[in-house]
Amino acid sequence: LFLTSFQDLFGVSMVVPLMNLHIKSLGASHTVAGIIGSLYGVMQLFSSTFVGCWSDVVGRRYSLLACILLSALGYFLLGTSTTVFLFAISRVPVGIFKHTLSISKALLSDLVSERTRPLVMGRFNAASSVGFILGPVVGGYLAEFEGGFYQTAFICAFIFLLNGGLVWMLPWSEENIGNREHYQDKGTNSFSAKSNNDLHMKSATSRAVTNSSFFQSSWIQVATVLKKIKGIACSNLWDIFLVRFLMSVAILLYYSNFTLALEERFGVKPLFAGYLMSYSSALGVLAGCLLGPITRLYGHNTYRLLLHSSTFTCVLILLYASAVSIWMVILSSTFLAFSTTIGRTCIIDLELTVGGNEASGTLLGVGQSVTSVGRIIAPLLSGIAQEFSPCGPPSLAVGLALVAIVIMNANKQKYCSHGSVKLKN
Repeated sequence: LFLTSFQDLFGVSMVVPLMNLHIKSLGASHTVAGIIGSLYGVMQLFSSTFVGCWSDVVGRRYSLLACILLSALGYFLLGTSTTVFLFAISRVPVGIFKHTLSISKALLSDLVSERTRPLVMGRFNAASSVGFILGPVVGGYLAEFEGGFYQTAFICAFIFLLNGGLVWMLPWSEENIGNREHYQDKGTNSFSAKSNNDLHMKSATSRAVTNSSFFQSSWIQVATVLKKIKGIACSNLWDIFLVRFLMSVAILLYYSNFTLALEERFGVKPLFAGYLMSYSSALGVLAGCLLGPITRLYGHNTYRLLLHSSTFTCVLILLYASAVSIWMVILSSTFLAFSTTIGRTCIIDLELTVGGNEASGTLLGVGQSVTSVGRIIAPLLSGIAQEFSPCGPPSLAVGLALVAIVIMNANKQKYCSHGSVKLKN
């Protein structure tokens, strides 16, 4: 799974930086390019919850393989896109089914104990980040050749096919995974008493669907998916998803005008900003590897670690917004790479701890949808804030992060009660 996550991000990050250049070379205007880019984000927003929930119903193996193969199809079509229409068509299967990382995280949460989950998730994110660091370099090199974009898209499609083969060869045991889920959920609270009973019924339905031909029981899958989504909607997890939304928007606002703001405030070139962002990404990989010792230092208290990392993130963004020299920016970027990586892992772990592992795919899917909403809203807020000052977006980010911290403090009792159960297990 770590290898597939690395290859996934490596392949995607080869292609994505070149897409705007390619669609403009096909004769598309800036508006058309923006609409197609937004279309992908909207499809991700609505599909992530359904695909994550579907993985709970039919099992991780079938859903992960389906997402990998259909994503490979999308990148293969991208490699044959010689018109704007074909380019837009190629984004449809990718926009709907490119949720391989979310399903892989759900599978990891099924296989590991709650105590070791932050460590494993941190290493998983680190492996993904390494692919994200190397991919743009390889993609930029290939783009220098004639027809380089098409070659890059075909290589990305081949990488997804290779990932499909790796997933197929994994030693799968649905029964063992089910037993692990039952062991992890023992003694923990789920959405509510009613939702907990519903989840056990849905889990039984899931196993029945998996053991039979799920192609012949599509209506059962749809009904179960809708019931799971309803269970999430009626749960008491709104505050966790709100914290995730606020912190996601805050971090996106920090990066939204990063290159432009550095040029306007300190006169540095975009190349320096690119190096600084690569430097931060490399530190993020290191932070993922250090999550194990950090969680042990906090006694595996995910809530406290999330609260401290979010507070640290807020302070660092404030430092960046008020920086009077480029060295203060470098200092804030250095530590921000650690705090955001730790916070991203902790919020996922808290979702799964409070929500329960029976619906881990659904929870991760909803969380991904929440982040997608942030990606849609953040550029709008950034544009409005930049009308006042280059420091407007990070200043707004500080305010949103403070709201998230207040919400976490207001719900401290609920988080700590789940944390104590986790420690007893």
